[in-house]
Amino acid sequence: MKPVTPNEKLAAVVGAAPLPRTELTKKIWVYIKKNGLQDKKVRTQINADDKLKAVFGGKMKVSMFEMTKLVSNNLVK
Repeated sequence: MKPVTPNEKLAAVVGAAPLPRTELTKKIWVYIKKNGLQDKKVRTQINADDKLKAVFGGKMKVSMFEMTKLVSNNLVK
């Protein structure tokens, strides 16, 4: 896959180096699990910390499906 470059908000979570979208997704999930951000009751919900809140456009909670779209908005074109 063609590498994508995260913007500064997303780079705070996954690093600034260009990487394939599949690796980007893996790194986001590692961050979510490491910080316990997956909702305990509704497993499809992600509870944002300060870094992810910036990536999610200020939202405190997003679904994992919405997360994909919001992450795409944080890639350098």
